[in-house]
Amino acid sequence: MKRIIVSGGGTGGHIFPALSIANALKHMDKEVDILFVGAEGKMEMEKVPEAGFRIVGLPVRGLKRKLSWENVKVLINLWKSLQKAKKIVKEFHPDAVVGVGGYASGPIGRVAAKAGIPLVLQEQNSYAGVTNKLLGKKAAKVCVAYEGMERFFEPSKIIFTGNPVRKDLMNEEGKRQEGYIYYGLNPERKTVLITGGSLGAGTLNKMVKEHLQELGIWEDVQILWQCGGYYYEKLKEELAGLLPEQIKLTAFLKRMDLAYACADIVVARAGAGTISELCLLKKTVILIPSPNVAEDHQTKNAMALVNKQAALMIKDAEAVGQFVPVLSGLLQNEKQCRMLSENIGRLAIQNSDEKIASEVLKLIDRCKER
Repeated sequence: MKRIIVSGGGTGGHIFPALSIANALKHMDKEVDILFVGAEGKMEMEKVPEAGFRIVGLPVRGLKRKLSWENVKVLINLWKSLQKAKKIVKEFHPDAVVGVGGYASGPIGRVAAKAGIPLVLQEQNSYAGVTNKLLGKKAAKVCVAYEGMERFFEPSKIIFTGNPVRKDLMNEEGKRQEGYIYYGLNPERKTVLITGGSLGAGTLNKMVKEHLQELGIWEDVQILWQCGGYYYEKLKEELAGLLPEQIKLTAFLKRMDLAYACADIVVARAGAGTISELCLLKKTVILIPSPNVAEDHQTKNAMALVNKQAALMIKDAEAVGQFVPVLSGLLQNEKQCRMLSENIGRLAIQNSDEKIASEVLKLIDRCKER
């Protein structure tokens, strides 16, 4: 029996690829034993058990960018996490560790590499995350989704696999009508999905809130607005009695497959996982990259699509002012919508989860042959 640890998390952008890889491993080898390692209090501690996998939490947290006494506690938690990671590795005896980025993959990846256990990293973005950059020197393989990653990792370790996405998203056939019913939408109207990712996005929420009256008079358009759990209660209270009936506010999209299925246009951040999903689903999309990420990598992600006429982009600082005119223009231009949909579909990379899982299993087999 092969035993594999999958580590990382913090946001849906890390968790959902990790789950996709785990499911692909299970599909390829029914006997494989998988243990997740996440960060205590983060969303993986809920989402992973919901998906049917075991998870152990580490008390790890990220360093504050500004000088702060809180960083002393962060360092103490890092030490505790390393001790707990050693215990996990000793008790579970993994044949390999897969790190998808995020705080939790640091301690477990470091401990595994030091113990001589093969480490496979999955880097989703065009600019490598801090944890993966630190672990890259010790990794056996690094699975990437963008060209030019040699500036972060040894070329001999890099495998171009693309980003894994949730399998349930891929089969849209017959789901459109189900999506209308599930989210209480009108099938006679065009549907715009606005999503700030699993945690929500303040700019996108402000953008919609500022234009409620204008959006409310578009009789042939409806909006499914996912604002994030952090913002939901406050927005619900602020907008009580003000929300037009064709704008549906929700904290989290529990059935993302149905949300995508009934969406004619998607307005979203430009995280790597989101872009991979949009490419595979051939969605007409307006991207609003988050400026609060390392090296502004979401803008780089978005521009890779814009330069191939596969998406429209609005800068975060211009979102409130530009959102309505850009969306209105797109809604009225069927030809442009078709072009964007066709072009984004050409950028899709199929079966990324299976490619990564295959590399992990091959690596284990080679190590056992030695």
